[in-house]
Amino acid sequence: MKILKDLYDWVLSWSNSRWGPVVLLLMAIAEASFFPIPPDVLLIGLALGNRKKAFYYSSICLLGSVSGGLLGYGIGTYLWWNKNSQFSNLALFFFNIIPGFNEIIFYEIQNRYELWDFWIIFTAGFTPIPYKIITISAGAFDINFIMFFIASIVGRGGRFFLLGFLIWKFGDPIKIFIDKYFNLLAIIFTLLLIGGFIIINYFID
Repeated sequence: MKILKDLYDWVLSWSNSRWGPVVLLLMAIAEASFFPIPPDVLLIGLALGNRKKAFYYSSICLLGSVSGGLLGYGIGTYLWWNKNSQFSNLALFFFNIIPGFNEIIFYEIQNRYELWDFWIIFTAGFTPIPYKIITISAGAFDINFIMFFIASIVGRGGRFFLLGFLIWKFGDPIKIFIDKYFNLLAIIFTLLLIGGFIIINYFID
C-alpha cells in the first residue's frame, strides 16, 4: 500500500510542473493498459491550478485514455495468446501485476460481454472499475472494434469532462466532494442508466 501511496503522491506532484499536461497524456495512455494510478488524480490537480483550462485538461485525458485503450485492445488481440491458444507469458505477467485481475475474472468478463457488450466497456470507462482489464479482454475476445472505440469515448469522455466541469464550476470546495463521493455517484449513475435501457427494451419487446 505504501508503494501505491508514494506513486499517488508522485503523480500529484506533476500538477505543479509545466510538464504536467504531457505527463497527464502519458499517464492516461498508460493507465488504460497497465498503470495502476488513474489519471483523474493529476487531472484534478491541474484543473484546480488553472480552472479556465479544466476542459482542456479533460480533453488531454480523454485523448490519452482512449489511445491507451486502443493499446490495451492491441495487447489483447496480438499478444495475449500463444500459438497453442494458451495464455502468453505477457498475459501471465499482467495477471501478476494488476490487482484483482486473474484467469477467473478474465473468463467471467467474457460471459458479461455476451450479455452486455457496449455497457461493459462504458461502465469500465465511466466508473472506478479498472479500465485496463476491459481494454485488454476486449481485444483478447475479439469484441467489435468500432463498438469498443465508441463506448470508450462515451465512457471515458463522460467521466473526465464531468470532473472538469465540476472543478471549473466550483473550484477547490468540490475537491472534497470528488474525493469522497464521485466514484460512488459514478457507479449509481451507470446502474440507473443501464436500468433505464433495460426497462425501455422490456416495454418495446
